[in-house]
Amino acid sequence: MSDPLTEIVRLLKPRAVFSKQISGAGRWAVRYAASGAPGFCAVTEGCCRLTVDGEVPVLLETGDFVLLPATPAFTMAGLDPAQPVHRDPHMALPATGDMRYGRKDGPPDLRQFGGYFSFASPDADLLVSLLPVMIHVRGVPRLAELVRYVGEESARDDIGRDLILERLVEILLIEALRSIPAEKTRPGLLRGLADPRIAPALRQIHAEVERAWTVHALAEVAGMSRTSFFRRFAAVVGVRPMEYLLTWRMTIAKDLLREGRLALDQVAERIGYGSASTFSTAFSRHVGMPPGRFSRG
Repeated sequence: MSDPLTEIVRLLKPRAVFSKQISGAGRWAVRYAASGAPGFCAVTEGCCRLTVDGEVPVLLETGDFVLLPATPAFTMAGLDPAQPVHRDPHMALPATGDMRYGRKDGPPDLRQFGGYFSFASPDADLLVSLLPVMIHVRGVPRLAELVRYVGEESARDDIGRDLILERLVEILLIEALRSIPAEKTRPGLLRGLADPRIAPALRQIHAEVERAWTVHALAEVAGMSRTSFFRRFAAVVGVRPMEYLLTWRMTIAKDLLREGRLALDQVAERIGYGSASTFSTAFSRHVGMPPGRFSRG
């Protein structure tokens, strides 16, 4: 059976950009503007407060991991009150040494590995919209180890570095996404995959995207009436079943068109359209340009 989570992470095409050790001591607070890039951190020692805009503030402790798929503005601070220092998320960061917040001398109260990466997929915004704004995971040592590996590999200048970082970030993403409790997620793919009725339908959509699916057929997979399935899918996933199917088909189509290895009728067949013309009409309506122009661009 197809794994929707793995497929989405692969289509996002994560690319490692930056990772290093961060420490803090005394009174300190930093305020970062929204960057939109996926960011992460893993606390290896001590604790700090994290306030992400639009989310409930959290206390991060040793062993905690946080992933922000599209980093909004946030404030990170020590436990003692302090006036935040504003930082530009796009400014050049030091290539060597730790980043230090607060008091510069003496042992730190906090140590963490943090960083950010990028998604190579032009459809990243669409796919990220299916994920939670903030993923806070506690008690999963593997995540802290993965972040440490990313940091160590980032500091190397050796053959195969970029490929290793890409694979590490893919693993980090999947491990983080499957570690978050379903009840803490907003409507989207993760909540859908945790729902015992909706999950089978989602997996079938991904496994047989070329099939002529209807709401009735998906409802049968879920073992529900058409009306009940429609309402539950929309509430849990956040979009209607046919809207999800169309979005996923067009995401695959755009990926295939960018690769340029298949003819238009083959792309159409791969995602469930009976002819190239029918596919072209649907693609143009959804994307805003015909597939030929999209492929050339």
